[in-house]
Amino acid sequence: MFIEESKAEEIFRKYRDYVYRTALLLTKSRSLADDITQETFIRLYSHYDRFDDSRPMKPWIYTITMNVTKTFMKKQRIVNCFSFFSDDIANDQVNSVEQSFLKSNELMELWKAVHSLSWKSKEIIVLHFYSEFTLRECSQILGIPLGTAKSRLNTALKQLRHLELQGEFDLTKAGLYEEG
Repeated sequence: MFIEESKAEEIFRKYRDYVYRTALLLTKSRSLADDITQETFIRLYSHYDRFDDSRPMKPWIYTITMNVTKTFMKKQRIVNCFSFFSDDIANDQVNSVEQSFLKSNELMELWKAVHSLSWKSKEIIVLHFYSEFTLRECSQILGIPLGTAKSRLNTALKQLRHLELQGEFDLTKAGLYEEG
C-alpha cells in the first residue's frame, strides 16, 4: 500500500519529537537519536501497508523505534569494541538528557540509574513510565505475555530500589513514592 505524501507528513509532524526523545533517552547520543528517528520513519513508510488502521498508531511507532534502536545499539557496541573505528564523540554525547526533559536533580539521578539497568529493564521502564503505556500495551509492543511484562517491571523496580539503598538516588525525591 502506498502512503500519500500528505499523510506521511502528518505522521512525521505528529510523532517526530516523540521518536527522537525516546531514542535520545535510550542512547544519550544526539546523532544516534537523529539516525534512529530517520530510520524509524523510513521503516514506517516502507511498511505502512502492514499497519492496521483500527489500532492506535503510537504503539506501532514505538515498536519500530525500539527495534531500530536495538539494531543501532548493537552496531554501536561493535564499533566501540574497535576504537579505531570510532571518532571522538564527546561533543555528541548528551551529558544530561534529563536536564532537557526533566529539569530536576532527583529525576536526573533516577534516569542515570535507569540507564545503568539491563536493556530489558530500561525498555519496560521507558515504555511504562515515560511513554505511559499500560502493562498490557507494553506486553503487546514487546511481543511478550502480560505476566512477563509485569515481571520485567517488578525486576526493574527492584533493581532501582537496590540502587536507592546503595545511596545512588532517592525515589521519594524523584516523585515515585509519597513522603510520609
